[in-house]
Amino acid sequence: MESVVEVVVPPRTHYVNATYGVKSWLLTTDHKRIALLYLASVTFFFFLGGLFAVLIRLELLTPQGDLVQAETYNRLFTMHGVVMVFFFLIPAIPAVLGNFLVPLMIGAKDLAFPKLNLLSWYIYIAGASFTVLAIVLGGVDTGWTFYTPYSSTYSNGNVILSGIGIFITGFSSILTGLNFIVTIHTMRAPGLTWFRLPLFIWSHYATSLIMILGTPVIAVTVLLLALERLVHIGIFDPALGGDPVLFQHLFWFYSHPAVYIMVLPAMGVISELIANMARKNIFGYKFVAMASIAIAVFGFLVWGHHLFVSTQSVYAGMVFSVLSYAVGIPSAVKVFNWTATLYKGSISYDTPMLYAFGFIGFFIIGGMTGLFLAALGIDIHVHDTYFVVAHFHYIMVGGTIMAYMGGLHYWWPKITGRMYPEAWARFAALVIFVGFNLTFFPQFLLGYMGMPRRYYAYSSEFQVLNVMSSAGASILGMGYLIPMIYLIWSMRYGRHAPPNPWGAFGLEWTTASPPPTQNFEKTPVVTWEAYEFRPREEMDVVSVRDVLDQTLRPGGVRDDGG
Repeated sequence: MESVVEVVVPPRTHYVNATYGVKSWLLTTDHKRIALLYLASVTFFFFLGGLFAVLIRLELLTPQGDLVQAETYNRLFTMHGVVMVFFFLIPAIPAVLGNFLVPLMIGAKDLAFPKLNLLSWYIYIAGASFTVLAIVLGGVDTGWTFYTPYSSTYSNGNVILSGIGIFITGFSSILTGLNFIVTIHTMRAPGLTWFRLPLFIWSHYATSLIMILGTPVIAVTVLLLALERLVHIGIFDPALGGDPVLFQHLFWFYSHPAVYIMVLPAMGVISELIANMARKNIFGYKFVAMASIAIAVFGFLVWGHHLFVSTQSVYAGMVFSVLSYAVGIPSAVKVFNWTATLYKGSISYDTPMLYAFGFIGFFIIGGMTGLFLAALGIDIHVHDTYFVVAHFHYIMVGGTIMAYMGGLHYWWPKITGRMYPEAWARFAALVIFVGFNLTFFPQFLLGYMGMPRRYYAYSSEFQVLNVMSSAGASILGMGYLIPMIYLIWSMRYGRHAPPNPWGAFGLEWTTASPPPTQNFEKTPVVTWEAYEFRPREEMDVVSVRDVLDQTLRPGGVRDDGG
């Protein structure tokens, strides 16, 4: 039997080659090009943060502090946390995949405020520049949480420069969130009702709400910290009449919802991968959509579980404990519905799906251990130990990065117009999965055994597990380098991608790969439900004029009598 090879003719002109020159990129208002600017930026900061992680794991190979001094170690884990959280994990999916896909998925030509979108990237770069300057000048040693009064009074690190960097970058998040909300409200294609939206859009809508409502709080908190450090106004330092626990309340009021800024977009990616790779309507679509909003709302009510060992009252702790358990309900709804969607699905085990499986596994482990930390008694036992480190890495790093990598591979043909090498991609996904578990699972045991976090030297009884963790980090690092190499290679040598290489649903797959600058040749009209897997000929995108021609009688009267 002869095989049929599909010959793909790439579009002659698309958003990448529409204009040339550095100026055309630095002054672009095309959301797709801005997404690529973010892609380059967050990739740089991912590897910068990874470099600090390498040094941390090298130091922890032996119980003695024989590679760096304690003060240097403090700066290493602080800069690792600051770079990874504020300059990679928070912007990665919304700024890269969200920027590229939100207009395409709703049938719009661009975001509502294209110039504001470009400004967001410049603000991000400005904030990142201050932080890089702080690193070059010696770094900061407060931990990424900047707890007072150490950060406001006693630290010798570059607290102000780092704070300015985070303060400025916050405005980038706010503007991005505002742009997404206005775009989703006002620029949806005809026929694309709220409950026909892809779940990726629902997740980004919920994330945008957190960005707008939560980010100003961390900005004000950093500003107050700077005032106390520079002008000695007593806000957080007890010696000046302040209250250090107030800082913790303000910091976690933003920083716990910030976890959902990282995870909610990841959940949106996974919903797309599960439905389209299993070829099934998403089970309980409306429940999954509403779960995104519920997570965003509950996310603002649980910050107090970070303060169980502070002077916060026991009664407040009990309330926050119950609320923390409650936030697990909408998260569980998503996992149950993804699993039900997979049941009897026609699953394609391509690379994006492998990352989706990895996300579900990591998210379940991270989520279940989060319930341990929501229990007051257990939290006191494992507070500030490696158990906490392992938990948030499974959620924030394992979950978010697995979804980010899955989404990047899934939409890579749309972004570049080229396919990546599937065999190498599957191998890299396996290496990352193994490396991640070998790195962070031993840390659950270390934490339960009592090894505190942020120590550069430790008891010799913890060495075996630390060596396992460092070996896993080496494998994980290699796993991240492999996609970096073959994705760059594929941009020139990969085979051309058709408009819809996965046979997937979504308006983004109805336009060329890569898309034209205006996204669609004709404004699409949506006449189907989300993830409606029925024959393609019944779901063709047609123009507004086509719809009007079909529904209007010669005398201008609609068939339905309207």
